[in-house]
Amino acid sequence: MEENTLTKSCEMLILAGSAGSLSVIFNLLPSLKPHFPFAILLVLHRKNSGDSSLPELLGIKTTVPVREVEDKDLIQPGTIYLAPADYHLLIEKERYFSLDYSEKINFSRPSIDVTFESAAEVYGSRLVAILLSGANEDGTLGLAAVKAAGGVMIAQDPLTAQMPVMPQRAITFNAIQSVLTPEQIGEYVREQMS
Repeated sequence: MEENTLTKSCEMLILAGSAGSLSVIFNLLPSLKPHFPFAILLVLHRKNSGDSSLPELLGIKTTVPVREVEDKDLIQPGTIYLAPADYHLLIEKERYFSLDYSEKINFSRPSIDVTFESAAEVYGSRLVAILLSGANEDGTLGLAAVKAAGGVMIAQDPLTAQMPVMPQRAITFNAIQSVLTPEQIGEYVREQMS
């Protein structure tokens, strides 16, 4: 693993993915300690469902507060946020979330690219973006924006991904700094909480 480039000045860490990414997140959550100095945002491609139990399932796995984002929610450190199904999730300069129902991008809403791009504009070098397993090309352009803003870009090792297309595309287009296994991703995130 490369030298750790995530500093204590990190304000936002985004874990994003599609098919196969939930298993990585479910394995990571139990090891997270409360009261860390940045927010964690989960941006996952998922079906629109009014009775989704995903926020509750995530909450069972960790002692850290988990919230599904609502429009205009202020972003607080030490909290895990989940992008709602069927909305693009943007981050505004004043450090709050906004939801957008415009057309799908890469057949997806929320679009990982949209969230990465808006987060890069707001957080710059204080952003860490981690792209997990997935079956489409969402995330690569957003990671390029993170790179241009001086943030940290990580992709899950495609050999460990249930669906390697998403992280492999980012690697192919040189939009990442590190390629990590799920275990290394967990170690990387936990190191920042100590």
